[in-house]
Amino acid sequence: MDAHVGRFMDSVGSIFRGSDTLPWCDRDIIAGFEREIAEAANEEHKNDSLMRLSWALVHSRQPEDVNRGIGMLQGSVDTTSLDKSNNPVQIREKLYLLAVGHYRTGDYTRSRQLLERCLEIQPDWRQALTLQNIVEDKTKRDGMIGMAIITGAFGVVGLVAGGIIAAASSSRKK
Repeated sequence: MDAHVGRFMDSVGSIFRGSDTLPWCDRDIIAGFEREIAEAANEEHKNDSLMRLSWALVHSRQPEDVNRGIGMLQGSVDTTSLDKSNNPVQIREKLYLLAVGHYRTGDYTRSRQLLERCLEIQPDWRQALTLQNIVEDKTKRDGMIGMAIITGAFGVVGLVAGGIIAAASSSRKK
């Protein structure tokens, strides 16, 4: 148990060391948190364990784990309106984890929306600001790659068209 929590804390710490990538979580840590939930003595301990499991799932390299984490979090927070009866810090944490999950699935628009909601609750929250920068960089990078592919495709089309024109032109001369 202590080993799982230690690895979990090391993963979380990578965010604060200035790393430009989010931490990853392995299946052993996920399994440890699942056992922790099963062994929870009371509701409060179980809820804390569920949050740790949600964190681990959305930080997994396995898409099915990430989707499972998103599902768990979607069920625990209404993402269309902030429920004022809940603790704002808990809502912020859940929205952030949902943003991580959507980032991991490639849904950058949804991730960005959730991060904006986090920053409404706490505008200077470093984790959300860091993820927001990562999402923006990824969106820009993907946009540039897309433009390069389109440009390359037009270049190939231009070469093919030029070849056809040249072939047609040379056949007319004969």
